[in-house]
Amino acid sequence: MSLVTDVYRATREFPKEELFGLVSQLRRAAVSVPSNLAEGYSRNSRNEFHHFIGQARGSVAELETQVEIARNLGYLSAERAGELLAGLAEVGRMLTGLRSWSASSS
Repeated sequence: MSLVTDVYRATREFPKEELFGLVSQLRRAAVSVPSNLAEGYSRNSRNEFHHFIGQARGSVAELETQVEIARNLGYLSAERAGELLAGLAEVGRMLTGLRSWSASSS
């Protein structure tokens, strides 16, 4: 959830013309990570949880790409992009651990 907050804060200063473009994409992908985990967990099936963890991992990959695009366009400083990417790497590691757990416990 802190990743979502970080993305929302980082995108506040993006140009207004990006509000319905890159800002929207970044925010939706960020919200998708915990949302997929919540939905998958609520299904009461480890197989379905495993599937939704995969969806969350896909959203992390989208975010990594979008952060790089924002950095390349000068919307994010190299430092801020690095902070977001480090947070995404941490979330990715947690999702990998959860996915391994959900697969072995099926």
